[in-house]
Amino acid sequence: MNYIIIVAGGKGLRMGTDIPKQFLSVGGKPILMHTIERFYAYDTMINVILALPENQQAYWRQLCHDYHFNIAHTVVNGGATRFESSRNGLNAIPEDAEGLVGIHDGVRPFVSTDTIKRCFDTAEETYAAIPVLPVTDTLRYVDKTGGGKNVLRSDYRIVQTPQVFDIALARQAFNQPYQESFTDDASVVEALGCQVTMTEGNRENIKVTTPFDLIIAETLLNPHH
Repeated sequence: MNYIIIVAGGKGLRMGTDIPKQFLSVGGKPILMHTIERFYAYDTMINVILALPENQQAYWRQLCHDYHFNIAHTVVNGGATRFESSRNGLNAIPEDAEGLVGIHDGVRPFVSTDTIKRCFDTAEETYAAIPVLPVTDTLRYVDKTGGGKNVLRSDYRIVQTPQVFDIALARQAFNQPYQESFTDDASVVEALGCQVTMTEGNRENIKVTTPFDLIIAETLLNPHH
């Protein structure tokens, strides 16, 4: 049985709007609905768990009603940190469940079904998989004194989501106490000493966090404007 935990903890501050960014409308409906639909398109049997701040859940239910959104999903309380939200999502999975769990950003509505499939297929074999892209910009390392130097971009990758893990491994990882070094879900699994396998992401799989991203999002949904 496969699960996907969609983490939507955004308060929308970078957008400069009052509406949390996962609820902003793109192409006629909230971003979060597009995101859930991507996983449903990959597998209609996938179990969707949505981690949402408690004070946003009534609004989300209203949106689902208004937009006639009826893809089945379970809502759990989002936490103060990404780590806590992911852990709350994992806790909603039945204890005897076997299979894979993906964790995905609610504001990445353009993940391709190919990327989702690659992540789940890779995790099936290696227990832990993340989608990555090559770095195309020049990267610069900046030290504490304000000095710095360019680094080899071939040594780096841009990390996306969904990050997919064996359920038992994910449970074990998220039983660890929280550390500052947990920058994403893969870093939590790596703290156990586990290897995470990289697979190819897709360029459109952007995180919609700024007004500029919203413009890109509209263009991706309506390429012929």
